[in-house]
Amino acid sequence: MTTLSAPSLRAKTETGLASARRVLQLEAAGIETLSKSLDESFGRALAILERTSGRVIVTGMGKSGHVATKVAATFSSTGTPAQFVHPAEASHGDLGMITDRDAVIAFSNSGETTELADLVTYAKRFEIPLIAITGRAGSTLSEAADVTLLLPSTPEACPMGLAPTTSTTVMLALGDALAVALLERKGFSAEDFRVLHPGGKLGRRLLRVSAIMHSGETMPIVNRAALMADVLLTMTAKGFGCAGVISDEGQLLGVITDGDLRRHMAADLVSMTAEQVMTANPKAIRPDALASEALHVMNARAITNLFVVEDDRPVGIVHVHDCLRAGVA
Repeated sequence: MTTLSAPSLRAKTETGLASARRVLQLEAAGIETLSKSLDESFGRALAILERTSGRVIVTGMGKSGHVATKVAATFSSTGTPAQFVHPAEASHGDLGMITDRDAVIAFSNSGETTELADLVTYAKRFEIPLIAITGRAGSTLSEAADVTLLLPSTPEACPMGLAPTTSTTVMLALGDALAVALLERKGFSAEDFRVLHPGGKLGRRLLRVSAIMHSGETMPIVNRAALMADVLLTMTAKGFGCAGVISDEGQLLGVITDGDLRRHMAADLVSMTAEQVMTANPKAIRPDALASEALHVMNARAITNLFVVEDDRPVGIVHVHDCLRAGVA
């Protein structure tokens, strides 16, 4: 095995870095050109997708097909049901996946992809809205489409100008732009996103306090006038190492922790009231707050419990271990 000298290795590394930077700069320039070229056609395409009652069918052949697969997944994960249909398979029965309630987005840089012909004909026959994403305005695909989103003419990053690189990057960016603009128009929220992404890191980041808090009889709650002898029994029985102190009307007034017990340690502690021992105006959190926010508060204040309050009344309590068990970090 040939071992490269240090100067040769550095030269190869620098050459590789130069190539990588050139590719990224060309592709970034392509996206910038696309951004500047967007016009009212984008709005018309968005309107078609917004009023689609079925699914968004995304299709393309070769590299365009790979882009289409990803774009379909992005639509689906952001509240717009979508499905990739392979154009060649469509000609052999998969056209049955497409209904007159759907809309079609077809990717083809040349606009002359022969495998798309049957699918495009089917869309026109049954008056299914067709959005073309192509690099040629006068192409067969563009002429057949209800709306054409034209890709800018930009050089491929491949030094021979042959391999789809810049063109597919620009396609992907345009598909993402449609999906994001549509989710904003629909008012798709972080909670909606969590429902569609219950697993993995995204789901954990969007977990709400209400999903992990302890509520009802499990909460360590005492009245302001309760004697500390009874408060100690509550703290021991509930197992949180603290107790929330409420008013006669049920509002959270304060919290008693082990630290409060140590600060008031005296022979008469058990005869004192909860209100005399508590720390007033404790930090609390909303039930609809993110669990990650609760964990941040507890870490910042060096506490292990946080009462969950709604309309000034405790509705739950969350422990730092609840966050960690749920995978919130």
